[in-house]
Amino acid sequence: MQKKKDDLEIKIQLFGWILFIICALLFMAASLKNQDVLTFAGSLIFLVACIVFLIPLVKRLAKK
Repeated sequence: MQKKKDDLEIKIQLFGWILFIICALLFMAASLKNQDVLTFAGSLIFLVACIVFLIPLVKRLAKK
């Protein structure tokens, strides 16, 4: 029972991080359209941070 709960929690976290990545990509697209270098840099850093936080989740999911 606990394993199913843990699996569900990991999948929900994974889905949340994927949504954050989509947001970062949309912010990057908007900043390119508006030629806003500062927003693009911030969005790029946010995207990299999301990927860094996603790595341990993917590793935990792969072990199961």
